[in-house]
Amino acid sequence: MSQTVTTDRSVSPRRIASLALPALVVLAAEPLYVLVDTAVVGHLGRVPLAALAVGGTVMTLTAWVGTVVAYGTTGRAARRFGAGDRAAAVAEGVQTSWLAFGVGLLIAIGMQFGGAALARTLAGGAGDVADAAEHWLRIAALGAPGLLLAAAGNGWLRGVQDTRRPLYFVLGPNLLSALLCPLLVYPGGLGLVGSAVANVVAQTLCGALFAAALVTERVSLRPRPHVIRQQLVLSRDLLIRGLAFQASFLSATAVAARFGAAAVGAHQIALQLWFFTALVLDALAVAAQSLVGAALGAGDDAGARALARRIGLLGGICGVGFALFVAAGAGVVPTWFSSDPGVREQAMIAWPWFVVMLPLAGVVFALDGVLIGAGDVRYLRNLTIVAALGGFLPAIWLAYALDLGLGGIWAGLTVFVVIRLVALLLRLRNGRWAVVGAVR
Repeated sequence: MSQTVTTDRSVSPRRIASLALPALVVLAAEPLYVLVDTAVVGHLGRVPLAALAVGGTVMTLTAWVGTVVAYGTTGRAARRFGAGDRAAAVAEGVQTSWLAFGVGLLIAIGMQFGGAALARTLAGGAGDVADAAEHWLRIAALGAPGLLLAAAGNGWLRGVQDTRRPLYFVLGPNLLSALLCPLLVYPGGLGLVGSAVANVVAQTLCGALFAAALVTERVSLRPRPHVIRQQLVLSRDLLIRGLAFQASFLSATAVAARFGAAAVGAHQIALQLWFFTALVLDALAVAAQSLVGAALGAGDDAGARALARRIGLLGGICGVGFALFVAAGAGVVPTWFSSDPGVREQAMIAWPWFVVMLPLAGVVFALDGVLIGAGDVRYLRNLTIVAALGGFLPAIWLAYALDLGLGGIWAGLTVFVVIRLVALLLRLRNGRWAVVGAVR
């Protein structure tokens, strides 16, 4: 099958946009659905919203595992694609899909046995919130295999610079689920459980579509355990990095829950908006992974460096645009998700930190994509651990000890972003990440 490998000499803003814009829709679809889900459940009352915050945080962990799978696959597939071997790039996707499906099954089964204990831990003990979160989580976890299978599919398709098929594969199921959610929650009479069922429908259908895409490539679909083991080893840095992220965000939710139902409900609103904007801004990171990986695979290190500078600048510009939008909606947006005055009041505490972080985060997410595409994931692993252990985690637990509320939690997130920004700019400047070759 013929291919066109794109390096910096032919990369224009239009080419970046042709990869980033479809990826933006794909990245935004899942968190946008979560925002719809939050708005629907939020009007059931304070307890269901708090339960969704607790259960949703666990499923967000699963989604982050999927992000690790996708990003690791994109970098390796893009280098092989840049070296002129599309079949090898797709073969990376086959083995990653088997790995993703297996991990998803383990998560689905594990939540049936451990969901109750996990819900109680995050909710700060037994009670109405923990019970509701447990029921939601056991059902929602059944969508984990499809969720992770879709992540693997996104990874290899981005690696071969195809962002159009993922657009249809993700958008269709999520639109269906967005329609099902309010129908199941309200007229269907399922309440919070209806939200979980809608999640499972979307994720399972999405995973099936990506699996079908592999079949159409006409490559061997046989699992190769030794290749899967290699991918696990090669992905360990991204996995550790993802665990550092999730330890931080799980701790933040646990601390928010200890400030009361209104605080954790407000934290859910602000956090899901944060994840939404982060993933939308990550559209540039997806383009960076694909284009930088292909450039280095083709031996064009100078082009990769120039592309990195360009995408970092674009990330900062996009971050400023989002910050202005979020600031303008401060008095309106929280009311979309909850009619509870206490929840809305708590949301306003986190809002200024949210706005200030966005321009910085735009650059951080773009440069993350550059280094992932280059295969420089060990540096990203170390940086994330230092930023989490030295900034985010101490700040949020200090907020609990000193009773600083959501303001303290979100100040910790700001510190986390600033540390990463400084370190990424230093890495970009020294250029040690730009190593050429089909596989790093």
